[in-house]
Amino acid sequence: MLRRVPAPALVLGAAISVQGGAAIAKSLFPALGPAGVVFLRLLFGSVALYLVARPRLRGRTKRELVPVALLGVTLAVMNLTFYEAISRVPLGIGVTVEFIGPLALAVVSSRRRLDLVWILVAAVGIVLLSGGAGGHVDALGIGLAALAGVFWATYIVLGTRVGSLWGGSSGLAVSMVVAAVVAAPFGLAGGGHGFTRPSNLLQGIAVGILCSAVPWSFEIEAMRRLPTHVFGILMSSEPAVAAASGWIALGERLRAQELVAIVLVVVASAGAARDARDPVVPLET
Repeated sequence: MLRRVPAPALVLGAAISVQGGAAIAKSLFPALGPAGVVFLRLLFGSVALYLVARPRLRGRTKRELVPVALLGVTLAVMNLTFYEAISRVPLGIGVTVEFIGPLALAVVSSRRRLDLVWILVAAVGIVLLSGGAGGHVDALGIGLAALAGVFWATYIVLGTRVGSLWGGSSGLAVSMVVAAVVAAPFGLAGGGHGFTRPSNLLQGIAVGILCSAVPWSFEIEAMRRLPTHVFGILMSSEPAVAAASGWIALGERLRAQELVAIVLVVVASAGAARDARDPVVPLET
């Protein structure tokens, strides 16, 4: 069914879904903690996607299984670090800093002199987000968001690889199971008695579907059809979508300086991705 949807619409839909789900997830932090919410997100997301994709593991080679396992570990760490970050900083700021990872990947793929300009523009944005030398934004939150960005870039590389080796969302379904297993010890320790409340579990199901099953399925399908630079440009809308979600759902109002910083990072990301080279591994339907 996803093959009938235009690829740009899939990327935009993924952004809206994941950031809307992130707003719900953040509202659960007081009850479950960031790690507990991550565990529910991966658990319910993996169950939903596994039932839809119904992947077959029998007969798979090591060449096919290793990237799937690595993608699962990457998804777990990416989400654990990012949720810890947005427990300390507004959603829009967290996603903006995290987006430095995909930006760096686009720059490495392109290697044009103009990319130095985009790096400078993004750097100015990050400095504005931190409020300069005496910034008011939580430094640990910024650092965790940056670390999540490293794993986001890794996710794009591995996701492209998995998408070329596995049909549909089958490879992603297996990766999400691995991610849920990796996140389980941290989530169970952080969530505690919060897992016994049905309302928390229901919200966890919504987070799993909105933040994992839907957006990652959309992105994997879009990765098959779009050149890397086009995918990167479309993904550059994520910080703006996150800021809007944080404002609408959580009442997180950003200062003018922070809004300008988000715009700078979005512009830098789109500019750097515009002429980035396609991945070495070809995408296939």
